[in-house]
Amino acid sequence: MSYDNTNRGALFKNDNKETERHPDYKGNIDVNGVDYWIDAWIKKAESGRTYMSLSVKKKETKKEEKKSRPPKAKDQDPDIPF
Repeated sequence: MSYDNTNRGALFKNDNKETERHPDYKGNIDVNGVDYWIDAWIKKAESGRTYMSLSVKKKETKKEEKKSRPPKAKDQDPDIPF
């Protein structure tokens, strides 16, 4: 029997953080069967309360990555003036 990770995820402390822009925590989450990367930053509100700011990005398969990349110069038609 396999474990069902649907609608579950995990965050891990980012031990490779080099700048303040890098997330404090990184991980992944499954939402309705779709996998996402999730990043979290520990922040402090003006009120003094600590919170996590989150960013979520869909994991892409190799085929999706190739489709979303701009064409390489050799793939462009030299007869097109722009």
